[in-house]
Amino acid sequence: MIGFLSVQQEKARANYLAALLPFLPLLPSSSSRLPSLPAYRPTTQTSHLPSHPHRFRNHHDLTNAFQWNSLLRTRVHSGLFDSALSVFSSMLASGVRPDHFTLPLLARAALPGLSGVGEAVHSIAIQLGFVGDPYFCNSFIDYYARSEDIISARSLFEEMLVRDVVSWTTMISAYVQSGHVSASSRMFGEMRFSGIEPNSVTLAAVLRASEVERNADGGRQVHGFSIKRGFCGHELVQNSILTVYSKTGCFKEAGKLFDSIEERTVISWNILMSGYSSSGNFVKVVECFRLLMAAMYPSPQTLTLVISALTKPRDLRMGRQIHGYALKSGQIDAVLQAAFLDLYVKCADSSSSFAFLQEVASRTSWIVMMWAFVHSGEFTQAISLFQRMQIAGIEPNSDALRCLVASYTHLGALLLGKTIHGYLIRHHLTAEPDTEILETSILNMYAKCGSIVSARRCFNNMMCRDTVAWSSMIDGYAAHGMGLESMELFRRMQEAGIRPNSITFLSLLSSCSHSGLVDEGCEVFNSITENFGMKPELSHYTCMVDILARSGKITESLNLIHSMDVKPDGRIWGALLGSCRVYQNVDVGEYAARRLFELEPDNVGYHIVLSNVHVEGDRWAKAESIWKSMDGKELWGRPGGSCIEERGGFSSFVSSDFFGRR
Repeated sequence: MIGFLSVQQEKARANYLAALLPFLPLLPSSSSRLPSLPAYRPTTQTSHLPSHPHRFRNHHDLTNAFQWNSLLRTRVHSGLFDSALSVFSSMLASGVRPDHFTLPLLARAALPGLSGVGEAVHSIAIQLGFVGDPYFCNSFIDYYARSEDIISARSLFEEMLVRDVVSWTTMISAYVQSGHVSASSRMFGEMRFSGIEPNSVTLAAVLRASEVERNADGGRQVHGFSIKRGFCGHELVQNSILTVYSKTGCFKEAGKLFDSIEERTVISWNILMSGYSSSGNFVKVVECFRLLMAAMYPSPQTLTLVISALTKPRDLRMGRQIHGYALKSGQIDAVLQAAFLDLYVKCADSSSSFAFLQEVASRTSWIVMMWAFVHSGEFTQAISLFQRMQIAGIEPNSDALRCLVASYTHLGALLLGKTIHGYLIRHHLTAEPDTEILETSILNMYAKCGSIVSARRCFNNMMCRDTVAWSSMIDGYAAHGMGLESMELFRRMQEAGIRPNSITFLSLLSSCSHSGLVDEGCEVFNSITENFGMKPELSHYTCMVDILARSGKITESLNLIHSMDVKPDGRIWGALLGSCRVYQNVDVGEYAARRLFELEPDNVGYHIVLSNVHVEGDRWAKAESIWKSMDGKELWGRPGGSCIEERGGFSSFVSSDFFGRR
């Protein structure tokens, strides 16, 4: 298929098209041939890409550009671009001159983002004199937009002598697609000033800009404009306005518009349900689904929306009913399969989950269920599922192995994690581009399982280190209290030209906190804004408060909390409360505890810490009253637990429990 073509193939095609340029002026108007025309040779011969078009049909019967274009269109739509180039070569050799439909067909098969083929086709068009043709120019504006080359798209637009509504609409869509929303609005204003009236597709593109910016006012303005111009009855415009209202939370306007639609389609229902689902109103999603079922048949996208909504309240009964309906109507696709699996796993319905896996027999479904177990904290279940996947004969990919590594990391299973690393090395998978994330996961596994030396060795052996890899190694040093090493690694990261993100600074501040590096922590915190132009997040403030409070600067920590432009949460007050216990600052400790009890009144841990603060300050009566209030509110802490690795398995136990293998 086109999406799996290599960069080398794309460059070879561009070179071939460029080689045709000297022959184009020789094209006659008659049917004489070009004997010296170069033949196209694919760089990679595959079983489904024939090397010569004569294997398909006899081209001597093709006498005009329309017939050749039909053959080209068939090859391009089938993903047979090598064959399409051979057809193009034969077309030129037969003496048939390409028309303005021919070259856009070739550019349509070029990979977006790769320079070469599209530019070569554009050069051929200039030689043939098609640069003034509106259809050709509109097609290439769209090509440059798909290639994220907005400058070339605008340049071609400016060179057009005649611009129709398609030209303006394509350019507006190009700006929206590239993220230049304000430019798309200006382009729409210029279009109206030039006297070109928009059509329904133009309004849909402008509404897409309002959707991207979450601009409800812009959507209302276009809604009013569509009513005045008589476009409000167009299905595309109606659904686009409905999307803007739903995505921006304007459900009152969305409801009125939805009720005014005379002929509602399943797309309109899906848009409204998707908006309710994004806002967390799952009751309205189910209500809309019941109304839809009474009026028409749902689509697989509709069923996916409902199943995702049922996952939140764990409505297993209705989920099974929809599953039965989907099986009877034959509407289950890969996305809906994943939604059903997610529902069954979160509802702890293991029997239905395994039965569903055996039914679909898809590797993607197995991996989805493994990740669902990991996200719900059922790490041993994820490992067991991986073993059952192997028994079923399903070959694991990098995503499945990464899920397994994540489970080993949470369980502290260093030896089993090493087996995955050995598997990668034995199968020479470390050189594959899609294993970079997996290598970073293995690095995290070594660091969190206590082997920081192996983590650094893994980091040094990585072929490509992105921001995530550098941040993970810095975080590993932070967890081991190696603050100076993390600061040195951050310096090397900057020298390598890798830009840090918010996670990188969080790991650095955590490292400074664990190592007692107060001055270095303050320097890192200030550099977030001064050197990198980023805004500190709440997690960064939490680490900075912890750094100051651990060094005894309780007052400075409290002042920093009060100076924040974000609302403090329980973690930042908890960091301050813990340090008040160490430095016996009862007054600030009580103040922090009051804020904590307002945010998390049922957290028994904060009550215990406050009691210890009073104990350190010899206020035994206060400490006793806190324990009595805990008994009165029936606040009980969860027992501590642990898990150890032994003999290739796991033994888990909780406080006051007998040691037993599980």
